[in-house]
This record gives sequence, structure tokens and C-alpha cells, in this order.
Amino acid sequence: MTGMELNKSVVRKAGARSRRLERVVKGFANHRRIEILELLGKKPEMSVGEISLATEIELKTASEHLRRLTIAGLILKRNEGREVRHALTPRARHVLTFLRMLV
Repeated sequence: MTGMELNKSVVRKAGARSRRLERVVKGFANHRRIEILELLGKKPEMSVGEISLATEIELKTASEHLRRLTIAGLILKRNEGREVRHALTPRARHVLTFLRMLV
């Protein structure tokens, strides 16, 4: 592999990593989503209805925020009967630690 080919490979890998990081950051780049992460940090598993009540937001809005958090790899979903339970991923716990250090 030549130096030029090696540089292109490094740039491609860096670009892919940057896109993955962007997806995670966009996942929590909203005060409501941060509020949901903090809530799930205190109560390990909750349904969308419980999250909606606790955050005082519409069910549809809570569902959309949870969808975005899931895409970012910050929320795990588990079926329990007719409900879907939501929990933090280890990555989300790291994000919460990071956010707490900022303020």
C-alpha cells in the first residue's frame, strides 16, 4: 500500500467514525431527550406512557424522542406483554456522565 492509499484509508475510517459520533450526538442534542435519559438513569425501565407522564409531554412526542434515542444507540427496548419497556444502554450512561461534567 502506498502512502497515498494509506492516507485515503485513514481518511475514510475517520469519516465513518465521525458519522457514527454525529449520530450519537444528534440523538441526545435536545433538552427533552436529555431529560428522558436522566429519567431512565433514575428508574431503570419505563414505558412510553410512563415517560410521557413523568416528563409532561405528549405520548406521540415522547415516542418520537425515544425513537431518536434508539437510533443513536442510547436506548434499549424490551417487550413486556403489550408494553415496550425502555432502558439505557451502557453508552447512554457514559453520555449522562459526560453531560453532568459539563455543568
